[in-house]
Amino acid sequence: MSFVEYSDIIQDGDVAIVYLGHDSMTPIKVQHGAQTQTRYGAIRHSTDLIGQRYGLKVTCTKGGWVHVLHPTPELWTVTLPHRTQILYTTDIAAITMMLELKPGSVVCESGTGSGSLSHAILRTVAPTGYLHTVEFHQQRAEKVAEEFREHRVDHLVTVRNQDVCKDGFGVTGVADAVFLDIPSPWEAVGHAKAAMKKHGGRVCSFSPCIEQVQRTCEALVKHGFQEISTMEVLLRTHDVRTVSLPMPDFGPHDTAQEKETPPNQTVFMLKTTTPPREIPGHTGYLTFATKPRT
Repeated sequence: MSFVEYSDIIQDGDVAIVYLGHDSMTPIKVQHGAQTQTRYGAIRHSTDLIGQRYGLKVTCTKGGWVHVLHPTPELWTVTLPHRTQILYTTDIAAITMMLELKPGSVVCESGTGSGSLSHAILRTVAPTGYLHTVEFHQQRAEKVAEEFREHRVDHLVTVRNQDVCKDGFGVTGVADAVFLDIPSPWEAVGHAKAAMKKHGGRVCSFSPCIEQVQRTCEALVKHGFQEISTMEVLLRTHDVRTVSLPMPDFGPHDTAQEKETPPNQTVFMLKTTTPPREIPGHTGYLTFATKPRT
């Protein structure tokens, strides 16, 4: 099992995702002799999981059943233990696209937090890319490094416990892209530029407040970045439903046809969408910029 490579068979030591029903999932560490309790009963790892195929339907001890799924960055984002506020897939997709990440890209990130974005970056840059991630909080840095080892992606990432605003990313001239999710990103713009390759690259800063965005943009201009833009991603899900409408009255009908077809019996069946009355609230602003070639 690896978060960047798919495996068919569940093995001892894997991290798997137990799907309990709509919007209800939990990650488990598969271990020989262990059990996981669910509302449907217990799952016995040795007999129910190890050696079985991912995606299988497992019958629990109370007679209910669950599905066991192979982990992905998207599933990890909705099931991970929160040590900080995290980025979700809507913003992550925009970041991955706008930073132009691809296999082989080298990325610098700060701060690591709970590792939600980190896993998506690793899946995108694998198998030949690399992630240098910086976390100010020592315990969080140690925990996310442990998770990278459990998820078998530690060969693609280095975790540094330091203050990026004072000490930078620990690398110079290697990054194709830089991502900042810290309280004062404008203080790290110079270090971001130093970490990037001479041929240019992209930088992204995530900030919840527009005042942070303003100061970051000023710092980006000062350090010579170009194509500066800020965007906000809001998810708007439409409800699809079927409606029936009576046949409209187009005037007098043929007498013979009226006798054969009872009035108001013919209806139109239409598919329609209803926009949400409310949209999920603001998460943050994404500011992007390009480092010119030097």
